[in-house]
Amino acid sequence: MIATQSPFRISFFGGGTDYKPFFEEHGGSVLSTTFDKYAYVTLRRCPPFFDYHTQVRYSKTESVRRTEEIEHPLVRNCMLHMGAHNLSISYDADLPARTGLGTSSSFAVGLLQAMYTMRGKYVGKQKLAEEAIYVERELCAESGGWQDQVAAAFGGFNRIDFDASGFHVRPVIVAPKRRAELDRRLMMFFTGISRISAKVAEAQSAAIKDKTAELLEMKRLVDDAERILVSGGDLDDFGRLLDCTWRLKRGLTKEISTDYIDDIYKNARDNGAIGGKLTGAGGGGFMVLFAEPEAHGRIRAALENLVYVPFSFENDGSKIIHYAPEEYDETEVFR
Repeated sequence: MIATQSPFRISFFGGGTDYKPFFEEHGGSVLSTTFDKYAYVTLRRCPPFFDYHTQVRYSKTESVRRTEEIEHPLVRNCMLHMGAHNLSISYDADLPARTGLGTSSSFAVGLLQAMYTMRGKYVGKQKLAEEAIYVERELCAESGGWQDQVAAAFGGFNRIDFDASGFHVRPVIVAPKRRAELDRRLMMFFTGISRISAKVAEAQSAAIKDKTAELLEMKRLVDDAERILVSGGDLDDFGRLLDCTWRLKRGLTKEISTDYIDDIYKNARDNGAIGGKLTGAGGGGFMVLFAEPEAHGRIRAALENLVYVPFSFENDGSKIIHYAPEEYDETEVFR
């Protein structure tokens, strides 16, 4: 059996500039971090005693005789991409899917990592991210950016730049004490709304040509935010920039925010939050807020109807957490 653990991510700045139609023309930049909530994938050869050849367990269980019969598009296309069959696959996670934390990409990265490991092959972070992007954006034909797959594969607090040649990852070097100060100022709440991010992403993709100026400003804020973190200046300026980028983002399309989400954000601001934003493409998911620690109690009381999710940064990216290889002919599992 192989088990992988792949982190979820919070995108602070630059989301939307990682869409291929935009960054191929203008370049893109994202400032993001992974944190200590994960997608878990277990993988083993399906025992040859049943009337099915592959079983997939997620929010439902699928038992099929042929890979092409699998309903879950990500699992089906990962298996077809790897030439895999006769597998037992299980997915579990610390947080719900469709909530703007890159959960599907963490699943893709973890599943591909597990399959390569089962074949006895090492796959580097760059290749792992590239293949997850290919599966989700090309084989599954889902709209969206590239940052989620990169974050899940690499892990850590990074600046990710995009251009016509692909993506480039550079760790943001922040002193441990300052990074801890940032960690203590961040809060996360679940809005209670899950949504299919690809649908929001489709609307955002369609708006790119009309919102180029806004996206270029969001890209520029990545430089400003990185400078604040590494310069040792007023850390509250990071929160003020979050407020700025959220106001820019919510103006891209009407699908990104709702009256309910706007009320959550206003309530948080009225009780001490300096800034914040929705994670992911928008429309629901998690609200990340930046506030001085002494304001956290007031904010939690004001948002008591929402689920509060404590978290901390992580640095590892996708990794193998259990490796117990089985003896079998590789052709039983990989064509």
